[in-house]
This record gives sequence, structure tokens and C-alpha cells, in this order.
Amino acid sequence: MKLLITGGSGFIGSNFILYMIEKYPKYSFVNLDKLTYAGNLETLKSVENDPRYTFIHGDICNRDDVERAMDGVDIVVHFAAESHVDRSITGPAVFVQTNVIGTQILLDAAKENKVKRFHHVSTDEVFGSLSLDNPEVKFTEETPYNPHSPYSASKAGSDHLVRAYHDTYGLPITISNCTNNYGPYQFPEKVIPLFITNAMNDKPLPIYGTGKAVRDYIFVTDHCAGIDLIIHKGKDGETYCLGGHAEMNGLEVAETILKATGKPESLKTFVKDRKGHDMRYAIDDSKIRRELGYKPSVDFEEGIKQTIDWYRNNQEWWSRIISKEYLDTTRAEQNKTRD
Repeated sequence: MKLLITGGSGFIGSNFILYMIEKYPKYSFVNLDKLTYAGNLETLKSVENDPRYTFIHGDICNRDDVERAMDGVDIVVHFAAESHVDRSITGPAVFVQTNVIGTQILLDAAKENKVKRFHHVSTDEVFGSLSLDNPEVKFTEETPYNPHSPYSASKAGSDHLVRAYHDTYGLPITISNCTNNYGPYQFPEKVIPLFITNAMNDKPLPIYGTGKAVRDYIFVTDHCAGIDLIIHKGKDGETYCLGGHAEMNGLEVAETILKATGKPESLKTFVKDRKGHDMRYAIDDSKIRRELGYKPSVDFEEGIKQTIDWYRNNQEWWSRIISKEYLDTTRAEQNKTRD
């Protein structure tokens, strides 16, 4: 079995490759990644010389790159995406290009190469926002789409394209909509690694608005296990929601991390709320539990401990990334000024 993993050098994609390459010794894996700021080859250093693993430096928006990566592939697992909501607000065009056009190019190649399964990794953000007043209400596979940010709108567009290729061309597909991931190797722009690394450096933890917005958190290896189940046992054309059963608001996440790192609560800092901020995400994953036997194995208490330990033991990794990101951002701003 040969798998193409798009965005395999990113946070979830790299964890998925590491998970799968250990579990399936007879499988081979192709990692197609553009290596944007969030991609890091160091994450996969342990497998770079494994004969079952091939890295292709390429762009899902480039048809030639996609054709080269798709050759002989049985299953596509499509992670590659622009994924940071704040970046989508300040620069939506690249989100549409990568998340919509890039997905369409992949779908064309998958159709022509007659892949056995195209699995599309999506987000719960496509469903919009839930009320804080009705905690029993959660997103399901039947929830209507109602995206509120350029990021979630671009992911909604890609979801619809994937379904359209199934209905129109008979392409075998599955889709998963997942809650917020956390764990090792996550780029420190997302809330949990940002709070952890800021706490370790005695920097403020920026909490949006009043800190009441709720997210459900899933440990990244549980997400990987869920996708593994879907690509092997999931029904063609179906969507599966994946949850972590760990709903917490921003204030609670900050307090949990400060307590676990032994840092003072005075580091909590409230900042201007995000534009169009959704107040609550929560997933009802009873379908995948019932049909495929999915069950998360890492609760939030254990997951956050493992995550903090990883960032504590890998400060060189994330310190270098933060420094590089700062330099790249600075150069971009300088270029804007010159233009």
C-alpha cells in the first residue's frame, strides 16, 4: 500500500507519518510539502533514511509537483492547508489559493490516477459557532455549514469540492472534521504551544476578549488514530467527526498551562478579541465511535502534561522556529514598505 501525505512536514501531517510508518511496516509513504513557515523537515529526521519514506518538495497548487507525487499512489491523505485563522483575516487570498485551488488540483490528479481513496482532513470550524448557553448541543456530520472566517470558508469550499468529485466522477472519498489538535511539533502560533512557550519565557499569555470562547481539544495521536480507522474501515463518500471530549475556554487553558509550568497567573493578559470570533466548538463523534470503534486514548490532563514535557525538552527546536518566523515576518513587512 502506497500513501501520499500532503503537508506531511506540518504538525498533524508529520505526526501522522510517524504514527503510520511505525504501525504499518509494509506500507510506503510519500510526503508532498511546500515547506512554508509551518513545515519542518526536522520533525521527520528519524525516518528520512527509511526506504519506505520519500519526501517531495512541492506545491499542491503546482500540477507537475502533484503528478509526480501521485504516481502509483493507492491512498491520498490530504492535510496540506493554510490553517491559522488570524493570518486568514489579514491575508485571505493565499487561503483560497491553497485550500480550494490546491485541493481541486489534487482531486483532478487523484481521479486520473484512479486512487482507491482520497481522504480529506477538515475542521469543525466549517460549522460556525455554537452557543455557550446550550452545552449539550454539538456539531455532527449533519450540521449545516456556516463558516465565519476566511480560513473556515476556504476549508468549507474544499470540503464541498471533495464531495462534488465523489458525486460527479465517482472518486472514492472520505472526509473528517476534527476539533483543535495539540501535542508535539506544533508551530507556536497556535494557542497551546504559544501559551507553553510564552510561559517558559516568562512572557504574557494573550487571551482573546474575556477568555470565554470554548474549544474542544484532541491530542494529535488520537486524531492520527481516527484517520487511520477512516482510511481503512470508513465507508466511501462518508464524513466522520473527530472529537477529543475536552472542552475548555481560553482562560482555562491559560490557567492549566501556568499551573503545570509553575508560572504566576499574572502572566495572563487579555487582548482585543479576534474579528468574527466563534464562541464555541464541540464535536459529537458518536458516529465514528459506533461505526468504526474510535475512542480517544489521551485525556486532556495527560495530553497537556506530555505536550509541556515535549516543549520543555525541545527548546532548541521551537526557539529556532520562533526566531526564523520573526525574521521572515520582519522581511515581509520591509518588502511591503519598499513596495
